[in-house]
Amino acid sequence: MLHKIFKTATFRQSLVTISATVINGILGFLFYIILARNLGPEVFGLFTVSIAVLTLTVDLVDLGINTGLVKFVAGNINENRQKALKFLKLSLEIKLIIWIIILVIGFFVAPTVAVNIFNKKELVLPLQLVMLGVGSAMLFNFATSSLQAFQKFKSWSLINILSNSLRLLIVFLLIFSLNINLFNSLLVYILMPLFGFLVTLFLIPTRQFIKQKNEFKLFPKLFGFNIWVVGFTAISAISTRLDLFITTRYLSDYEVGLYGFSTQIVSVVPQIIGAISIVTAPKFSSFNNLTTMISYLKKLLYLILGLVGVGLLAIPLIPLIISLLVGVEYSQAFPVITILLVSMLIFLFASAINNSIIYYFGKPQVFLPISLGHLLIVGILGYFMITSFGIMGAALTVLAGSIFNFIIPLTWVIFQIKKGEGR
Repeated sequence: MLHKIFKTATFRQSLVTISATVINGILGFLFYIILARNLGPEVFGLFTVSIAVLTLTVDLVDLGINTGLVKFVAGNINENRQKALKFLKLSLEIKLIIWIIILVIGFFVAPTVAVNIFNKKELVLPLQLVMLGVGSAMLFNFATSSLQAFQKFKSWSLINILSNSLRLLIVFLLIFSLNINLFNSLLVYILMPLFGFLVTLFLIPTRQFIKQKNEFKLFPKLFGFNIWVVGFTAISAISTRLDLFITTRYLSDYEVGLYGFSTQIVSVVPQIIGAISIVTAPKFSSFNNLTTMISYLKKLLYLILGLVGVGLLAIPLIPLIISLLVGVEYSQAFPVITILLVSMLIFLFASAINNSIIYYFGKPQVFLPISLGHLLIVGILGYFMITSFGIMGAALTVLAGSIFNFIIPLTWVIFQIKKGEGR
């Protein structure tokens, strides 16, 4: 079985994207470690919350475009290239329109969010700056999704590594010039995705898709699929960050900094999930029968199980690594990081199941009630756990949500397989 797995195209392609993700994870780890050490827990907490608001806004307003782009560009590129290019142009145009709207509205709404929701006036300027970052993140997502759709996995890897390397280099320069603060740290984070987007335009058929006409005729088809993705993505986007937002509302800046640091340390796992999905999403979309899909899913789960094992082996090293890199200021975060890492590893294992539901079975609507259930768990349980047990309560809430998000989709897929349903 293992010999067959190592020979598959998916394993080779996953190896490329996962290797790149490990490198990116190291670069990201260094970026956040350096910021945490130089900004201190209080300021780093504000940085983390600002980034969470940025990514949440992107998830809410991107309208599932990235998922639709991958599905329809990858699905048409061989049989109807012109149609695929129209989907590409349509996706980019919608993103640009949305960015302009968010930039204007967000600038005026940011003070209200900072004061009335987070109860922190010091977040007003960072959240206004975040509105600029929404557009750069959306354009970077367009770039990486396009490379995914064309199955240019090496280019996808290169773009991510170059962007993160440049971001880290600039932060080093700011530290050496004794000019590191919350504002310029956010600015570095916000501007680097634009570099990746611009480079990607030279790696995809930009001139060809720009010349396409009447692309808005494909709008109903794109959003006929996206509407379900938008629903569960929006709810999931809120629920996966609600723990941090509740923490920000009710706990001190210092505690927010510890928890924000913990979430960033384990963020390499979602990056690995994204790397695997880069390869598996087009694969699941291309399967025409249940037998082939099941065979592929089993091999994928073996691969992911190995990654989960590596993650579990890393847990005993966390206290030593964090102590050496950021010092005793963050020592209270050790147990929180452990719980969050276990939660993310459960999420990693569930990612293969989730991709099969979205891309093979074509049932993204399955995740709408699941996302609602997860939102209720994090919102209700999270409120009581965080106000009672602080950041440890937040971590345990995330663990409960991850278990729920694993069990329900797995049960659904098993039921479908037993029924023998599929294409």
